[in-house]
Amino acid sequence: MRTYLIYKAIRKLSNLLINQLNTLHCRLIFWGNNIHYQSFRTTGIPLVSVAMGSFCQFGNNLMLNNGPKGNLIGCFERCTFFVDTGAKLIIGNHVGMSQAAIVCHTSITIGDHVKIGGGVCIYDTDFHSLDPKLRAINSIDLINKSRKPVSIGNNVFIGAHSLILKGVSIGENSIVGAGSVVSKSIPANQIWAGNPAKFIRNL
Repeated sequence: MRTYLIYKAIRKLSNLLINQLNTLHCRLIFWGNNIHYQSFRTTGIPLVSVAMGSFCQFGNNLMLNNGPKGNLIGCFERCTFFVDTGAKLIIGNHVGMSQAAIVCHTSITIGDHVKIGGGVCIYDTDFHSLDPKLRAINSIDLINKSRKPVSIGNNVFIGAHSLILKGVSIGENSIVGAGSVVSKSIPANQIWAGNPAKFIRNL
């Protein structure tokens, strides 16, 4: 028992020190990527790439869980933020996410008090053209990829391992069940789930 308590005490002190270093590292990453941010907490260090000519803003009390130490949910990736040239990513206040990937090529807006579960991916682009002839030529393929804004309202909860695709709008208070693929918009105050995601019931 004594050995166990000593181990736990050392581990707790170690984690406190690591968390402080992670916070400093995050501040440097945000500063280097010209991200407008307020307060945040982080476990681990996210992957961030914000292109010149884009805009990225994080609200107050952002919570980032990166890797298995952040949230023991079976995801081992870090949170990822990619904002392309000319694109805009805005995340509201009191948003929490675990090992999520947000890839913004045009516009992604996330409201306040949103919970984004482990391994969730949010994309506002198809990444490639739907025309196979265009996909065969890289330079033309990238120019012709489809892009549509994504909007997520206040108090939304997106379950683990879900995929939110381009052009989707999720109304406030709605819930996306774990493992869902959301390809069309969800009204406010509803539960949707499945692949493709379908209406389950009203809240």
